[in-house]
Amino acid sequence: MAAINPNLSEESLHQWQLRNQTAPLLDRARNFSAFVDAMQSQGHILYRRKIVSPAGREVWVDDPISGQIRPMLMFASNNYLGLANHPHVLAKVQQALHDYGAGIGGPPLLNGYLRLSSQLEERLAALKGKESAMLFSSGYAANLGLVSSLLQPRDQLLYDELSHASFLDGIKLKRVAARSFAHNDLQQLEQLLEKASSSSSDQFVGVEGIYSMDGDMAPLPAIAALCQRYGAHLIVDDAHGTGVVGPGGAGTAALLSCEQDVAVAMGTFSKTLAAAGGFLAASRDLIDYMRYHARSYVFSASLPPTVQAAVLAGLEVIENEPWLRDQLHQNVRYATELLAPYGIMQAPAGGIIALAPPPGMQVREANLRFHEAGIFINAIEYPAVPLSQERFRISLMAQHTPADIERLVSVVEELWRPYR
Repeated sequence: MAAINPNLSEESLHQWQLRNQTAPLLDRARNFSAFVDAMQSQGHILYRRKIVSPAGREVWVDDPISGQIRPMLMFASNNYLGLANHPHVLAKVQQALHDYGAGIGGPPLLNGYLRLSSQLEERLAALKGKESAMLFSSGYAANLGLVSSLLQPRDQLLYDELSHASFLDGIKLKRVAARSFAHNDLQQLEQLLEKASSSSSDQFVGVEGIYSMDGDMAPLPAIAALCQRYGAHLIVDDAHGTGVVGPGGAGTAALLSCEQDVAVAMGTFSKTLAAAGGFLAASRDLIDYMRYHARSYVFSASLPPTVQAAVLAGLEVIENEPWLRDQLHQNVRYATELLAPYGIMQAPAGGIIALAPPPGMQVREANLRFHEAGIFINAIEYPAVPLSQERFRISLMAQHTPADIERLVSVVEELWRPYR
């Protein structure tokens, strides 16, 4: 095992940025390449690990440390229900490849709208209890298009401080008046809504159903009630709730019986549906409006037919095999019970468990130890989270066995022991 350089601390990237923020572009890029090379040579960076097998509960990895191809237990994938390898999904993908080919070659408005597209949009709208839906090439593009098309410069957007980067980039693109409120802080949200209520412009509130970094759930009924009281439009990014929670996997708002209070529901295909892409569901009027005003929709190529078929087939599996969701939640409960003594940051609402490192632990070094033990896990560090909020993000799958979870916990116990 490579020796750990004590000078490469968890703050190394932050320190590098401070040292190089005024350097010319080419010097900055050259210095960063050298920085990354140095970190990788000591096993400090485990990004872009090469997987040479299907994405299941166990994957085969071309190990950059040992130079060998070896199996690892996958606790970093959002393939919550195992749909990436489901026989029904694979069969539908093969059929779509035969029927439609590999790609479409144009944006949806001009020459890329298939019968598959119409079927998938209708299915998604029904899932979210809305009149209509539209597809995007990624979840990032969906959030970008949502904010940039609906809001005008005179409008105001209030958003949870833990909102996804794509949502924040939509705000920057549109240059709208936007204010963040503390995570799930209803009191601060009401104060901001009350202050903005005298304006004649539209007010929007943006939250997530299940938050990707902490794994907790937004108090949607209370937020919806505030939006109704102050006349604000509620936007819910349910990337990590769709397919996982709620009746039929309809998501967080359906679980909490407030789906009709949501003006626009956003979701992705890269989590539970194990593909790529994103969608928005709303009233027919709003969707028709966004089709012509969301630049990330108008100027992006359509999703490949194989991806559309995979998502449509995944929705069919979610409907027809509800036991997959039951097994996922059973696994989450079991893992939560076993990991409780080690610092779970929030009670998990979906398939994500955020585990806080003990004081003094170097997250990057611990991630290397997980890797060496055959546990594929995500270490979340700066700049994805503030320097003081590093964590390990554990993603559970329905296919994980009790033995898999027990193996994960045994490694956690071993790594945590020196700090207890």
